[in-house]
Amino acid sequence: MTNINLVYFYLLTPLHTGGTTQEGNLLGIARESHTDLPYVPSSSIRGRLRSMTDSGIRNQLWGNTIGDVTGGSEENLTQGALWIGDGSILWLPVPSLSHGVVWISSPMLLQRWKRLQGESITVPDYSTNLKKGKPIYLKDAIIKETELREWSNWKSCIPESSETKGIQRVLVLPDQHCATLIQMSLWRQVKIKLDEHKTVDGGFRYEEAVPPDTLMYFPWGITSQANGNASSAKVDFENLLSEHEILQIGGQESLGRGFVQTWLASN
Repeated sequence: MTNINLVYFYLLTPLHTGGTTQEGNLLGIARESHTDLPYVPSSSIRGRLRSMTDSGIRNQLWGNTIGDVTGGSEENLTQGALWIGDGSILWLPVPSLSHGVVWISSPMLLQRWKRLQGESITVPDYSTNLKKGKPIYLKDAIIKETELREWSNWKSCIPESSETKGIQRVLVLPDQHCATLIQMSLWRQVKIKLDEHKTVDGGFRYEEAVPPDTLMYFPWGITSQANGNASSAKVDFENLLSEHEILQIGGQESLGRGFVQTWLASN
């Protein structure tokens, strides 16, 4: 799997990815169909990157648009030299009464991350770098001392960056428990609508977002359309990211949502 590369992104602000479902008064976010975990659709990431690309190489890297075809400058839609995958959670912060903030992940999330690097990993449930001797009080969960496993090699699962230095307390939960804790730890903001008299018009609604300080990543690579330009496309993409280390992804930009710090994974 040498043709798959990774880009990490650390959330500086809450990230609202725009879900396709709205249940009751809850405006949800995009979720994986098989795990129900929040994710960032590749189209959101690709669209932002495309908008920042110099017009001289934009179509070469990302393909042309319907506007190019209907406008007469191109005959057919073409694929660009780059592909972008969905953004996945690696570590997500949850509040803890005993430790302040603890970053959680699960065996499935860690294995998925390693698999994209052509590697494998086995991390038992309840592995942690927190000192044993007392339970861990998480939001809506208590992990007993007897369940915890000492994890000395935990830093191998934290990508090195100045942004990730704050991740110092980690805990690997069983997949189902991790999914529940992630769901309970999402950022939720109550919104109301005011009429011209500044009184509440209608009811209220909740908007979900992935919390800041979450560590995520997305895969990327070169498509078959590169046609001998793979090296230059790779360099162009790396230069694009180095020039725009902070991206805005998802909706509600005017509210400061979706700002992330990015960096390329070292291969």
